[in-house]
Amino acid sequence: MTLAALASTGATPRPSGETLEHQTARIITGINAQLSDPGLATQNAWQLVWLALSDANANMAYIAKSTNGSNEFAVAARGTDADWTDIFEDIEVGKVVPFPESGSPKPYVSKGAKDAFDRVANALSIASPSPNLTLVQALAAAIQAAPSSPQPTVYLTGHSLGGCIASMLAPYLQAQAKTWKKQPKFAVITYAAPTAGVQSFVDYFNSLSWVIDERQNNAYDLVPHAWADLDTTAGWYPSPGPQATDEVKLLIGTFAQSTKGNVYVQPGTLCLMNTGYASLNKSLINKTTQDFLGQVAFQHANDTYLDLVGAPDLPPRPEVTNVTPSFGKAGDTVTINGTGFSPDSVVDFDQFACTKFTIDPSGIKITAQVPDGTGVVHTGVVHVRVTNTLGTSPAVAMGQFAYGGPPPVVVSAVSPTSGNVGTPVTISGEGFAQGATVYFKDKASDSVKFVNTGQIIATAPGLLDVHQTVDITVKVGQATSPKSPADEFTYTGR
Repeated sequence: MTLAALASTGATPRPSGETLEHQTARIITGINAQLSDPGLATQNAWQLVWLALSDANANMAYIAKSTNGSNEFAVAARGTDADWTDIFEDIEVGKVVPFPESGSPKPYVSKGAKDAFDRVANALSIASPSPNLTLVQALAAAIQAAPSSPQPTVYLTGHSLGGCIASMLAPYLQAQAKTWKKQPKFAVITYAAPTAGVQSFVDYFNSLSWVIDERQNNAYDLVPHAWADLDTTAGWYPSPGPQATDEVKLLIGTFAQSTKGNVYVQPGTLCLMNTGYASLNKSLINKTTQDFLGQVAFQHANDTYLDLVGAPDLPPRPEVTNVTPSFGKAGDTVTINGTGFSPDSVVDFDQFACTKFTIDPSGIKITAQVPDGTGVVHTGVVHVRVTNTLGTSPAVAMGQFAYGGPPPVVVSAVSPTSGNVGTPVTISGEGFAQGATVYFKDKASDSVKFVNTGQIIATAPGLLDVHQTVDITVKVGQATSPKSPADEFTYTGR
């Protein structure tokens, strides 16, 4: 799983822009640094052999070889760098196409999976350690240079869409290897992989010889249910939740219908983890769309899978927690707070690169001069993000900066998180002002006390249904705080 997780290194391009060559070099540096880390499950016993990033950063794959004498090779594929909804939209499953690259004219796979496979199979490395080679060329050369004993073993692996691609690369590489002087054994271990093809693909896959053919899935990960039985996930999650809302059920049903009658089947031997739902994000258990989708993301995450298999976490990627002050003008000095800031980090205000910044040795603070964006940013509000060789920090509400002001309106916490009608609720965040309106779902509170720009106290108004979880939003002028699990309040009665 660690080798599969490493494929996500540097997956997000720098927000201000970078060439494919620069991103490839950044990914290679990051993967090399992690492979040499003795504290990871790979134990500094693997070496990068080849890596290629497809056009537009759609897919990536790399080859690593063992350095401990076991004569093992790993081919790890990375899927689309996106959340689960984008992954689904990216895969065209309403049409199946032949997959002759497998070594047989019979298997059929989804067109979307085939497109992803083609991007990986045809990608050409553009940087060391093996430039100007395709995956097959690089693997063949590596096997040829390897000792004859013990017999080389090639492991195909990947997480999420990378696992789907790995399940297709496996028969493809086995077919290609028939012409090689030195014959390797093949093993397939995927994690959280959506299906690649229909029964004909599975029949052919299962007819081949594999040292291992495991499909490792979190029992409560939604993604592996695409596209065989996605609709079954609408009944999730067990106690303590979250349960799917009507909006979630509609969304899942819509995606499930995109197969247009094609019956997809998973290859390999299913190995389920977390069957008792012991591993969950306990802050995402309310019956809301946001909590459900947040739990889906948690159950699917690389970190969750690493924990389930008992592997150490990867080194932390950068994360921005907040920016202070959150508004101003170009040239102002701001403090970016967060974690995972390394000496090689760079800072962007959306598409604007920051050229003057200082990274605190603690790795939790950056002092930056706001880059010039006046007259270019349409809304005036940008996300401040940090990029290094391991990755790019996600865009977060508290990490926004408003050129010219007013500050972004954000709710970061509510207390208490549950109560009756009339309960006074303390709302924390930023961008609050006198005259702000506070909404519990779509009902305005009739008692709002402004404390300061970071705190408001509002009384929970009466709703038709007083046994539900609602979002608390704050409106200041024309700006309204975005909804998030942090703003949820559960009514327990009148």
